[in-house]
Amino acid sequence: MEFKGSSWHESCFVCRYCQQPLGTKPLITKDNENYCVPCFEKQFAHHCYSCKKVITSGGVTCHDQPWHKECFVCAGCKTQLYGQRFISKDEYPYCVDCFSKLYAKKCAACKKPVTALGSAKYISFEERQWHGECFNCAKCSVSLVSREFLTRQDDILCHECASAS
Repeated sequence: MEFKGSSWHESCFVCRYCQQPLGTKPLITKDNENYCVPCFEKQFAHHCYSCKKVITSGGVTCHDQPWHKECFVCAGCKTQLYGQRFISKDEYPYCVDCFSKLYAKKCAACKKPVTALGSAKYISFEERQWHGECFNCAKCSVSLVSREFLTRQDDILCHECASAS
């Protein structure tokens, strides 16, 4: 047999890993060693974290794990996440909607999920969170962002309203 300018006995032209004759079967050469395709895939190819099959082209990496683009889906709704914004929780990827519904803290004022995605600002005080636009005095509705405030039971108040009470 001849391969890449070298001559081989047919019984010597074998897969480096399984030692089976390569003959005219498809093969892959790596570091001057020849491998049958199944052995090369077993030894060197990336396997999808989700389906465990070989990734032959493209793919996505999340938490140092390779995924097929089509296998990289939201752990909640199973929507494909390739090219989408996502959030990881406990090694699982979630679309923004599922993460918000399942895990995000809720705004003390409007009760909607509070996330810090993009340029969204939020305020956190003790065990409560507010969207920046929701952090207002409970009496006069003035914004309390970057201002001093007081709490009275579950209400947050500006100094003026707290003093008047």
